[in-house]
Amino acid sequence: MIIEPNTFVTLDYTLHDDEGNLLDASEMEGGASLEYVQGYGMIVPGLEAAVAGLCIGDEKEIVLEAADAYGEYDEDGVQQMNRNLFPLNVSVGDSFVAESPDGDEIEMEVVGIEGDLVWADANHPLAGMKLHYQVKVRDVRDATDEEIEDAASLLDEAHEHVHGPDCDHDHEVALSRLGRGTSTLH
Repeated sequence: MIIEPNTFVTLDYTLHDDEGNLLDASEMEGGASLEYVQGYGMIVPGLEAAVAGLCIGDEKEIVLEAADAYGEYDEDGVQQMNRNLFPLNVSVGDSFVAESPDGDEIEMEVVGIEGDLVWADANHPLAGMKLHYQVKVRDVRDATDEEIEDAASLLDEAHEHVHGPDCDHDHEVALSRLGRGTSTLH
């Protein structure tokens, strides 16, 4: 069976940056294989396109430019906030989920603190980076109706609102779930 739309795929992977630094791997402590339904944007677009047509046991090296992975780094994604919105022990590297007035959740990371101000970055940690994947297809099978429905639902939610230069609503945020250095890299 080949990877095509509506197949449930399991991939083992390693991920390196352009300098060869290991960023993530399915075999790292706490790591896991990627499992997703092909065709629903559940993984980065370039990776999803590059594995289409592969079969169980196939291995492939995939190099993705930033635009095909997590996008270019957006300077407007860094926001200045009042420190009183954060716990007293907030520090650089903390991550949190912010909620806009219209209910969108945005994962952000504290990138700077000065006096009464905190700078938080909404860019994905891998935004702007050229990425090098080494993947091995562990399994491919027909996705169940429930898996397809769940994938379609996630795709619909992701497309309900796209932030960008033409976005015309207020992005002021409320903070929740402050944590230390948490992120999802795949």
